[in-house]
Amino acid sequence: MGESTDVRPVQTPATRRLPAVQLAGACDRFLLSNGVEIPCLGFGTYMVPPDERGARSIRFALDRGLRHIDTATSYKNEHVVGEVIRDSGIPRSEIFITSKLNNPDQGAEAARAAFDRTLSWLQVDYLDLYLIHWPRVAGWEDVWEERIAETWRVFEELHRSGRIRAIGVSNFLVHHLEALVSRADIAPMVDQIEHNPGYQQRDTVAWCERNGVQLEAWGPLGRGRLMGHPVIREIAASHGKDPGQVCVRYALQKGFVTMPKSNRVERIRSNADVFDFALSEDEIAALDALDTEDGYTFHPDRLDEWAERVARAHAESGVA
Repeated sequence: MGESTDVRPVQTPATRRLPAVQLAGACDRFLLSNGVEIPCLGFGTYMVPPDERGARSIRFALDRGLRHIDTATSYKNEHVVGEVIRDSGIPRSEIFITSKLNNPDQGAEAARAAFDRTLSWLQVDYLDLYLIHWPRVAGWEDVWEERIAETWRVFEELHRSGRIRAIGVSNFLVHHLEALVSRADIAPMVDQIEHNPGYQQRDTVAWCERNGVQLEAWGPLGRGRLMGHPVIREIAASHGKDPGQVCVRYALQKGFVTMPKSNRVERIRSNADVFDFALSEDEIAALDALDTEDGYTFHPDRLDEWAERVARAHAESGVA
């Protein structure tokens, strides 16, 4: 990417939330509550296929200078991520790797075994960040609080042992977070949620900011649904950028780590080219005004919708 790889920690939540933060490159880092530095921009691998096409996408992201790869056991591509990183020649210490526990593997013994499998597939001996992927699991809806508490105790154990540098959750809303924290010895350091101008989850964002939990945004482009929005297109045109770049920059300036995903080289390149402009306070406000309550892809408490929404997400997978 032609950028400096010097680390520039952004150390305080108040600084991260300023609308006009000048983020200088993909290797700029936010600081987690335990002092671990996390690159502000990553490459998401949801729907990146476990084959050579997927490997090319991951390889290109690394070639573009991205040093944060986000995967999950449910994506079925951890082994491809591991092979690409192994063959890249980039030192392990320079790549921040996130994975997520598969829903059926919640619970003490299952979580331990799942973590070991993830390390094996990734061909590493530690993770930088490990997340509970979803708070509620089909078939266990009535005991979800006990399930995540039991699973979290394993996460805490693995973190204390040094096998995970930072632990967190994904898709947890306020009531999920409060249930977990009330039973935890170590608070989650990250909550990765769906977030974009069309779906902002403000209650969860506010809770995390008050409690020192770093937010990560998946789906920053709204799964492509925001690309034609006139407000976003107007802002993009004023900066000589595309709507996707505006959405990625919006997440960064709101203080989110974000990891747009794509299998298309041109989109991977574009998503990473967001460090030569900044959104104004007025532009941030205009994007804030696009929030809706029903712009989500998956809702963590509405499991009855999942089959239909998964099918829709797969149908849209070529968009972004």
